[in-house]
Amino acid sequence: MSRRASSHFSLVPILTFILVSVAALPASAQSFDASNLRQPANLDMMWRVQAGDNPAFARPDFDDSHWPLFDPHDSILKLYPQRPEVVWYRLHVKVSPGDAGLALSEQSIARAFEVYVNGERLMASGQIAPFRPYTYNARLVTRIPDRTIATGALVIAMRVHISPSEWTGQAPGYFAENMAIGQESTLNQENWLAIVGENGFKWLDQSLVIGLGLVALVLYAAQRHQSEYLWIAALGATQLATMPVPLIELFHNLPTIWDQLTDLCRIVTPYIWVSLYFAFVHRRVTWVWKVILIASGLLNALGGMQQYLTLPLIFQFFINMPFIVLLSVVVPIVLAVHWWKGNREAGILLIPVLLFSLYIYLEVGFEILYQFPARRDMALRVLNMIDRFPAGPFAISLDHVSSILSTFSLVIIMLLRSAKMSHRQAQLESEMAAAQQVQQLLVPEKIEAVAGFRVESIYQPAQEVGGDFFQILPVAKGGLLVVVGDVAGKGLPAAMLVSVLVGAIRGVAEFTSDPAELLANLNDRLVGRAGGGFTTALAAHVASNGSVTAANAGHLSPYLNGIEIELPGALPLGVAAGARYQTTNFLLKPGERLTFYSDGVVEAQNGQGELFGFERARAVSTKPAAAIVEAARKFGQQDDITVVTIERAAAVASAA
Repeated sequence: MSRRASSHFSLVPILTFILVSVAALPASAQSFDASNLRQPANLDMMWRVQAGDNPAFARPDFDDSHWPLFDPHDSILKLYPQRPEVVWYRLHVKVSPGDAGLALSEQSIARAFEVYVNGERLMASGQIAPFRPYTYNARLVTRIPDRTIATGALVIAMRVHISPSEWTGQAPGYFAENMAIGQESTLNQENWLAIVGENGFKWLDQSLVIGLGLVALVLYAAQRHQSEYLWIAALGATQLATMPVPLIELFHNLPTIWDQLTDLCRIVTPYIWVSLYFAFVHRRVTWVWKVILIASGLLNALGGMQQYLTLPLIFQFFINMPFIVLLSVVVPIVLAVHWWKGNREAGILLIPVLLFSLYIYLEVGFEILYQFPARRDMALRVLNMIDRFPAGPFAISLDHVSSILSTFSLVIIMLLRSAKMSHRQAQLESEMAAAQQVQQLLVPEKIEAVAGFRVESIYQPAQEVGGDFFQILPVAKGGLLVVVGDVAGKGLPAAMLVSVLVGAIRGVAEFTSDPAELLANLNDRLVGRAGGGFTTALAAHVASNGSVTAANAGHLSPYLNGIEIELPGALPLGVAAGARYQTTNFLLKPGERLTFYSDGVVEAQNGQGELFGFERARAVSTKPAAAIVEAARKFGQQDDITVVTIERAAAVASAA
């Protein structure tokens, strides 16, 4: 044998040994190289996995070479169709020993998990044994200790509890985008951008609804007959109640009981939405509809909790069907019918409702298509597009777009109503100003001089127009006729009745100055025309010699030199037909003052709720009319105030 041949064959055992040694190397030697990271990277490479639970699986020196490989882009159901409770994942990562500041970022692995790095527990959420589930929407970032980085090699071990309800999801356990490695500051920055981008439109939608709900509550307090404002306020209150927990869950995982309590608010959602739309079209929610809406709400709440429950697949699919049918079929039809009948507000609301219905139809249709493996990728792309359409840094959902448009449609309706109300208010103010001018013509500004008497009158309405009235008319053979009264109520209706009364007083005074006859005549004219109300009145004939004849129809008695004149009681005007009134006679001597009030004087009320009262009214009755009115007004005017004073002149009396 030649030397060359001998040398060649001597290498065979060596090469064989090398090949066998390489083949015998543990597969865990396949590792992710993170030593030259320039930006965060998802840990989406092949992992070693093992069903079951053993604390030794967290040790960095544990031999995982016999564990099967798992591609996190795929479903772990292919490896474990028996669906174990606990699955361990292991990955070897190479890092640069001087690369301090590295961290792990996690989101949505499972409702209970632990992450170990080189045997040290770095992250945890929930409790695996015994199982206590937590929410998993938070983006957690945890820095890897620098001493661990200094070793140059990381063994990441994940202990993951996969509940039965999670096994029925699309990607149970660890998925390709659940964890990333990178610099802590960069991961935090990316997480903040992702949180704002994914939730920006959702937060905008919720803020608009809450703000609109507050405005609607104020409007409902002023317009109780507009029930739609109450439902808008209820919608805003529901959004406010359900907003805090999901917001906190973006930053901290919480026990799922908080999520479930929030889901209970979904019980009232169908009732509020349908009642809101029905209110705008003036359709009553009958007891049949109430039963349907309550049942839909219960199923809607159960649908929100199905992620924590193990429900039959067919039940999971149909659990939200009643609510879907209500919002995407019944409500659009109702709005379309009323829009066709001329309800402009129904047409405004119909636009976002149709957009939301389109979203529902697409969501349901492609969810069904997703169940077929051959169409799964296409269905998933469409679902991602309508749920998370990328628009720069933001992800836009068709659901949120339709909801924001719905809020804007409500705003538009409220603005249109406000403009219409402002126009009507301007008309009313114009009509009120005209009524005020008419009433000023009816209430005498200047009293015709009557020999032997000095007359003062002040009328101070509580509003633009009032319900008080008075007339001071001279009569034949000297003397005068005084009529003072008060129509029950305020505002324009009372003012209109005042105009009727003043005209009637002047008409009756042309043929009689007898107070009892005058009041009886006024009463007969008012019966059936007062709209169920009444009018108080006092009439007095003051002769030239100071003789006074007075009759009262439920009004305040007059004061003579500060002393109340007692008059027989009688029904107010307009209460009963054929009413008769008694007269009382007394003398107004020279220098004495006769004072007539409306009840606005005695019913003036201060900030402590104290009335001006009869004692104060009697005490000021000897003062000029202007001083009496000012005293009552400063005390706290609540009603129209009328004061008429008649003083008999002493000089004329002595000459007589």
